[in-house]
Amino acid sequence: MIVAVVLMIVVLAYLGTEIVLYLLAQPALLLGPAAQAGFLIGLPTERPGWLVVLAGVVLAIVGFVFLFLALAPGKLPKHRMRFGERAVLVDNGVIASALAQHLSEETGLSRDDITVGVSHRTADVTLRPGLGIPLDEAPLKNIVQTELDSYELTPSIKSRVRVVRPKQNEDEQ
Repeated sequence: MIVAVVLMIVVLAYLGTEIVLYLLAQPALLLGPAAQAGFLIGLPTERPGWLVVLAGVVLAIVGFVFLFLALAPGKLPKHRMRFGERAVLVDNGVIASALAQHLSEETGLSRDDITVGVSHRTADVTLRPGLGIPLDEAPLKNIVQTELDSYELTPSIKSRVRVVRPKQNEDEQ
């Protein structure tokens, strides 16, 4: 949709520029409004030519595409979560925040050292422990996946866990 809107803005800006140049009696960039109108006036009037029919079909298709893109629902960054007997929609940011808070409590790391990103099918978890804090990825992945499974999300989410160690300075070695 963004590409279609940008293309439409470029075309309208070009047409507007050509009209302003025509009104200021300046030469056209490519094809002035008079030449564009002359093309339409020069078309056969007895019967619509194949070019006019083709242009009408192309404009109708473009119109239907824009109408579809405007009315079709977008892909929302949300998941359905079972909550007792009911189901609620939960934003991916809420899932990421809850998962980061749970990891902070389980590992003892500061909440600022944990980054969680949730997409449609994956939760990407990055932990940055300080020097000397031992963390193994396997138990962390188990903790993350157990927590995600407890949310009973639809569609389900798989987890990716990375532990990023800080680099030691050469002076400290």
